[in-house]
Amino acid sequence: MRITYGPWGETLDELVAAGRAAEDAGAEALWLPELHRSATISAAAVAAGTSRAQVGTAIALAFTRSPMTTALEALDLAELSGGRFVLGLGTGVKRLNQDWHGVHWERPVARLRETVRIIRHFAANAGSGEPMVVEGELESLRVRGYQRPFPAVPFPIYLAGMGPVMTELAGEIADGWISHELCSPAWLRERALPLLRPGVDAVVSAACSIDDDPAAARGRAAGLAGFYASVRTYADFFAFHDLSAEQDTVIEAFRAGTGADHLAAAVPDRMVDALTLTGTAAQVAERVAGYAGHATTIKLTPPTHGLAPGEIRIAQRRIIDLIKELT
Repeated sequence: MRITYGPWGETLDELVAAGRAAEDAGAEALWLPELHRSATISAAAVAAGTSRAQVGTAIALAFTRSPMTTALEALDLAELSGGRFVLGLGTGVKRLNQDWHGVHWERPVARLRETVRIIRHFAANAGSGEPMVVEGELESLRVRGYQRPFPAVPFPIYLAGMGPVMTELAGEIADGWISHELCSPAWLRERALPLLRPGVDAVVSAACSIDDDPAAARGRAAGLAGFYASVRTYADFFAFHDLSAEQDTVIEAFRAGTGADHLAAAVPDRMVDALTLTGTAAQVAERVAGYAGHATTIKLTPPTHGLAPGEIRIAQRRIIDLIKELT
């Protein structure tokens, strides 16, 4: 099982330094999300500041850029990184696309399938000078009189999925699957892996908080669990873990006016223990080992929701120290 990491930085310089430290500790890949920063620009910064680890987006939003723009950015990142780039794509949820980005939301699974087909077609043919025409119901490409005069460095495409249909799509067409930020070994074994074909890189995301005081470690991770529990779309996931009532409590707090990043007080210890890796370094190492034999890659990330930068730095430093031990 590959040990990989999702670095954090209050500045881009700090983000790159964290990526470099994780690479030096033995992390085989570095993953950049798209929420408070652009995933592709963050990936470019980290790629330029590292030399060995893969650099991937986990995830870039698939519908907020055109497929051609996504393909161009991926080709540039593959070149910049010397072939170390992984394009990780996800749909996001309806509210994020429509309300935050003003993007039309329709049949996301079918749209993602067509988006990936266009990206691959463009990346493979942009240098030929021949017409590039890909017709789809939701996404199409019609390019003539165009030739990209640069070498094309190939890149794999990974897809994020939580529900069965999106996970099945990843298993069918992608080089890898990226789990949601909350993914227990049981969910991985029972709900995800049966839908992935052999050879697909199963990347399990694991929110991780380490402290000599397990209660302090758990407290840092509670805000992250609360952030995702506030999303009703994830009801099936929480029900699978027998956490429906606990999710309802979080949603009630959110609807009463508590910000999504500040729901830690509504999150019981039971939810944190079930869905995140917290405790002492030895306890977290044991929890990481619980994914071995199932995940091919584990992505460790520090909690950030509702935490001051100093708290995130502590969490990040301890994870990187753990990576040294694990690798």
